[in-house]
Amino acid sequence: MGSVKVYGPPMSTAVSRVLACLLEKEVEFQLLPINLSKGQHKSPDFLKLQPFGQVPAFQDDSTTLFESRAICRYICDKFPAQGNKSLMGSGQVGRALVDQWVEAEAQSFNPPSSALIFQLVFAPSMRLKTDPAAIRESEAKLKKVLDVYDRRLGECRFLAGDEFSLADLSHLPNAHYLVTATDRGHILTSRKNVGRWWEEISTRPSWKKVAEMRKAPLA
Repeated sequence: MGSVKVYGPPMSTAVSRVLACLLEKEVEFQLLPINLSKGQHKSPDFLKLQPFGQVPAFQDDSTTLFESRAICRYICDKFPAQGNKSLMGSGQVGRALVDQWVEAEAQSFNPPSSALIFQLVFAPSMRLKTDPAAIRESEAKLKKVLDVYDRRLGECRFLAGDEFSLADLSHLPNAHYLVTATDRGHILTSRKNVGRWWEEISTRPSWKKVAEMRKAPLA
């Protein structure tokens, strides 16, 4: 096994983002599931790795990281010659474009999509009452974001250009939940360019493997 360790359940969107990156880069890793329902993410030992008590936590020898997008950048920088070499973009402009769209995912796409996923997927499973107003607000915000994406994806194959990159990979976890676990998947798939993009990125071998891992029971 490799020295790289990922702590957290694959069903976590942040954990699955890191797993997809590792698979794209063909980096060997050990996945060490953390059972959130048992509070393992709040244990003293885990808090040494992830001081906020969230997932993922990541170890590479003496290096410890805990934010999924930073972990993905680290993986790409640490293993530039392995696997997919285009994830960080090429040259100064290419890298800036990737960073730009990763930030767009974190700041514009993630908040409304995460809110929708919580209301439509996790709240019912936790027997919490859903909030119709929050659903409507999040859906409206997400539609505006995806209108921007649809225009961008009418200009190029992927968000940062003509190569699949972290910009696209970062969207996979939340988009997967929306399309496969809610009745709001059409928000993505009904848009001509976003739908085409989603079909292409979601069928990559790396993500198909992560999707299978997400179905596995917690340890």
